[in-house]
Parts: sequence; C-alpha cells; structure tokens
Amino acid sequence: MLGIVYKSTGNEFLVKTTSKKLYKCKLKGRFRTYDIKSTNPVSVGDNVKFHVENIEQKTGVIYEIEKRKNYIIRKSVNLSKESHILASNIDCCFLFVTPSKPETTTTFIDRILVSTKSYNINTIILFNKVDLYTEKEKDFIKSLIKIYTQIGYECIEISSLQKINLKKIMEIMKDKVSIFTGHSGVGKSTLLNSLSPRLSIKTGNVSNQNKQGQHTTTFSQMYDLDFGAKIIDSPGIKGFGLYNIEKEEVKMYFPEFLLFNENCKFNNCLHLNEPNCAVKDNIKSGKISISRYESYLNIVKSTNNKYQINDLKL
Repeated sequence: MLGIVYKSTGNEFLVKTTSKKLYKCKLKGRFRTYDIKSTNPVSVGDNVKFHVENIEQKTGVIYEIEKRKNYIIRKSVNLSKESHILASNIDCCFLFVTPSKPETTTTFIDRILVSTKSYNINTIILFNKVDLYTEKEKDFIKSLIKIYTQIGYECIEISSLQKINLKKIMEIMKDKVSIFTGHSGVGKSTLLNSLSPRLSIKTGNVSNQNKQGQHTTTFSQMYDLDFGAKIIDSPGIKGFGLYNIEKEEVKMYFPEFLLFNENCKFNNCLHLNEPNCAVKDNIKSGKISISRYESYLNIVKSTNNKYQINDLKL
C-alpha cells in the first residue's frame, strides 16, 4: 500500500493513504541494520510503501521509501548519528525571521538559504510579528529585506495576530507542500492556527530568561489545510549545521557571488585569500552585503563532511 508520512515520533510513523486513511506504522527490521547515518531514516513528507499489519487497528510496517525529490537536512545534535532530515518532497520553504524575542541572526538565515538552494527548494522569508517591532527593529528589518530581495528572495512582512498578509501566504501555499522553519518562538504554530483555526495547535511563550522560544512543536508533522495546501510544521531549531556540502560548492549557493564569479582572476576562486577576486572587490563597493560574505566565510570554515545520503530501498 502507498502513503505519505504525516508524522514522525522517532519509532512510530503516521501514514496517510490516497484514500485518506491513516495508519500507525513502524519500520521493517532491516532498516535498523542498514548503514544509515541519519537519526530518522524515514521523514515527514516521504512517499512510502507499507504492509497492513492489522486492518481493524490500522497498523502497518514500512518496507520501502520512494525516491525523494528533495529534503531539508542538517547536522545531527546526536553524536552517534551524522544528520537529521527535517522534511522531504517540499515545494516551498517559509523561513520565519524575527528581530528579537527570539532574534534571528543573518548567519542562521544564510545557512538555511544555502541548504534549501542546494536542493532547489523555493524559499520565502517571512518577517513575523511586524505589529510588535520597535522603530529600531523596523529599520533593521528594512535593511534585511533590501539585502535579500536584491539577491532574488521574496520577503513578506506578516502578523498572525493582526492578519497582515495572511491571504498572500495562502495564495502561495495553495496546491503545494510547504514547510515552516525557524527558531522556537518565531510564531510558526501561531500562523498555522491563524490559517486554519480548526487545528488548535499548541503554542508557547518566549522565555523571559534567555529570550528564546520554548519548544511547543517537538516533532515534524504535516497538516492538510482547508484551502488546498499541505504544510509541515517543524520543531524550532537553535542552530543549523549544514550537511554534505563541500567548501568548493558553497559559493554556488550565494546567487550574488555568481554575478561576479567569472571576473575573478582564477576560475576556481573561493573568494578567500586569492588575488584579484571580483567578489571581494564588490563587497568593498557595497554591491555585496558584508553580512552575507561573513556568513559565507562561516560556512566554508565549517564544511568538512563528505557523507552522502542515499535513497533507501529494501
């Protein structure tokens, strides 16, 4: 039987079939002995094949994962594993950004953008809670919007509580599988409740002690929304370690670098210490954002993992 993974809790998976039936599934034993370096060999969004184990209790066993068209992956915080897949088969990623409580850094933004661009996932930046910004924060957000719109990313200012630009979000999401990602406390679940109130997803407050969001979504889950969209709500993440990206290819995921790359003296210029580097020249002239270049340097220094995730089939 065929289905899509709607929820993953680690050992158990909720799979929905084309006939809209839900089955609680576990993995076939061979998955556990397969040479898998991921904390979750099956992720939300996967198209899977499974055997029905008990029709009345609606349980089953997943025995195959169909080829993924893409996925969002990061380094695992579990030292015994190498990676963690947030979700797969995604049409659009919505990256939530807030200037405070919690603060979203440009380094975090750029790491997400490099990851999604490496798998050709269209990413839209949502500047959430615009109704709460101070004047200083408004100026800061305007500067970010200028940086990211100039390099081709759609930026939308929204407020879930004030219903600002929610119709625009719904139009983009219609007939697509999307994912909400960002730090805890940026308003992912609140927006989801605003888009589809019947879901009544639990939300939490930002901690006064460290200004960080508290984890109310503890695992990724897909929802069918009333207006013909599928959305994956993912757990909030503090940091995003890039995975399976070589330092030589990082520059390919900075679109503004590509505009000047061919003018560098060396074809294989990494825009680090090489002479006559057109990218560095355009940073000095202001055509490339210094924050973006600093993110690039940060990413290049951290890329050393060569492990390749393969499509799984047993």
